[in-house]
Amino acid sequence: MLKQLPFAAILVGLGLWVGNTSTFVGGLGQHDTRLIAHRGVHQIYAGSDRSNDACQATPVEPIKHAFIENTIPSMKEAFRLGADVVEIDVHLTQDNVFAIFHDWTLDCRTDGTGVTHEHTYAELKMLDVAYRVDDGTGTYPLRGQAIGLMPRLKEVLDEGLGGRFLLNFKSQRQEDGMALAEMLDGPDIRGRLFGFYGGGPPTRTAVEATPGLRGFDRASLETCLIRYVALGWSGYVPRSCRDTIILVPLNYAGLLWGWPHRFTRRLGAVGTDVVLVGPYDGSGFTSGIDNKEQVRQVPEAFDGYVWTNRIELIGPLNSSAE
Repeated sequence: MLKQLPFAAILVGLGLWVGNTSTFVGGLGQHDTRLIAHRGVHQIYAGSDRSNDACQATPVEPIKHAFIENTIPSMKEAFRLGADVVEIDVHLTQDNVFAIFHDWTLDCRTDGTGVTHEHTYAELKMLDVAYRVDDGTGTYPLRGQAIGLMPRLKEVLDEGLGGRFLLNFKSQRQEDGMALAEMLDGPDIRGRLFGFYGGGPPTRTAVEATPGLRGFDRASLETCLIRYVALGWSGYVPRSCRDTIILVPLNYAGLLWGWPHRFTRRLGAVGTDVVLVGPYDGSGFTSGIDNKEQVRQVPEAFDGYVWTNRIELIGPLNSSAE
């Protein structure tokens, strides 16, 4: 009996390998990797504070262009550089307008103060969204160049920029999700969205109220990945991983059964897109595939999405790989 155990273990291991290897996955000849540009083209934060409350406007890396995150020029440039999706941040203002801006408060980046959603859109539109962007020189070289550039979501969706958007709810308010669902009343508008994520209450409300659109929050993402690690060896995809979008950190991807191609095919078969993000370090800071070394770690012919903070670098590299 004991002598049979090693052989049985070999058979089990072989079965798991055959059921989860990407070796036999066909149709991989064409490189089909798609890109998500986080906040469009923007100035890159160079500070050491990687908490969710960090002011990412100072310091930034030496300024080489004038693009400011979450503005229409930034989005246009991201699509031109090869982005399929641009991630943008939304706040529902006091007068029920979705303003596109990253920070919970205005003090870090702009010449305004206070909580972002506690203002009217008319007040936000007057601000300089690059007022406090500092590259370490103390000269604020972009100050005065981004006055009035905070757009409305409807303005962005009506612009016809050529790609889709991933919306990040910057709140925990259920009413934000309902307001977005009401705004997206029509297939033409919905077709411009890749999905939404962020605060749990607005995200769950928007998902329930907009059939055909997908979203995720941190809790749903963790539930999906934990259950898949436990059950995915059999090829089973848990319900929490279906009809959604999941983010996979680069440094944990190898733990997922079937990674890379069998995994993306399994998830795709149940209506889920896989987004490969940068290494997770536990800080909560959104990390992307942002340099050539990380690009080399993206599986060849990866048929999911790659999340990047540097579309100006990664876009041309992705094009050259096709």
